[in-house]
Amino acid sequence: MKKKIALVTGGLSGEAQISYKSAVTVGNNVDREKFDVYRIDINPEGWWYEPVNGERSKVNRDDFSVTDNGTTIHFDAVLLCIHGTPGEDGKLQGYFDMLKLPYTSCDAATSALTFNKRYTVAVAAFGGIHVARSLHLFKHTPVTPETILAQLTLPVFVKPNNGGSSIGMSKVNEAAELAPALAKAFKEDDQVLVEEFISGREFTIGVFKNKGEIMVLPITEIETHNEFFDFEAKYQGKSKETTPALIDEGMKAQLEAAAKRVYEVLNCRGVVRIDFIYNTATSQPYMLEVNTVPGQSEASVIPQQVRAMGWLLKDFYSAVIEQAFR
Repeated sequence: MKKKIALVTGGLSGEAQISYKSAVTVGNNVDREKFDVYRIDINPEGWWYEPVNGERSKVNRDDFSVTDNGTTIHFDAVLLCIHGTPGEDGKLQGYFDMLKLPYTSCDAATSALTFNKRYTVAVAAFGGIHVARSLHLFKHTPVTPETILAQLTLPVFVKPNNGGSSIGMSKVNEAAELAPALAKAFKEDDQVLVEEFISGREFTIGVFKNKGEIMVLPITEIETHNEFFDFEAKYQGKSKETTPALIDEGMKAQLEAAAKRVYEVLNCRGVVRIDFIYNTATSQPYMLEVNTVPGQSEASVIPQQVRAMGWLLKDFYSAVIEQAFR
């Protein structure tokens, strides 16, 4: 009998538009001979089941069931395609844990941790992973630009501490640019991370588990036409992505080992995407951040890497779903 899978998309943040694009790619590539897929849209108006034919109906939040043609559907697992809250920050994971319902992402604790960029780099550093020097700022405790620059060296990145898709992020090259960058980031979040710039080559790496084994997807090098890999560069064609990256075996081995180490230290599950800067001065990879529900649209990195590995997306999503049952 085929498993019933809830494909959960939408979200309550500005990243919802990316979530919907990811859900299209994922939905088009789930093996329908193995799984029956039901699309669930979580948005500010509510939680909705959206059948292929027919009107949408509300999800029963008591047990996360839906009614389809008069039949109550209880799901075997959840395929998460929400970027941002509540699908990437641990909120939904905690809810599904209480229902004892398997899902395809990191657990509630890891999701909450990795959604907080500062806590992520702190735990990673404790695990022996190279990270940039940074400061963690809170809106309720203002810190002057002068105090920040007394502790960090320009240039720096200023970004919302929680969230993704580079929304609200700035690169600051001069002292006068810091205050506006802080204001921009604080519009998106009550916490802000200020992080020293590391010169080097930028890479992003997909990692997932297949039958219990950690697997690293082919590495992608990011070369942006903008000053950094911002929202426009990520989603509007303002960057060049080379998969697999044109690097020597030594650098490849270092990056793969670092990606596996991050996956292990942070107790990741499902497919995650980890961003690195390879510092050419020190010949070391530095972890930037971890995306526990990475983009899956046709323009996204993970589908590129899966194809570069020689897999069909159908087989990849089957592996991700089946791992959730383990």
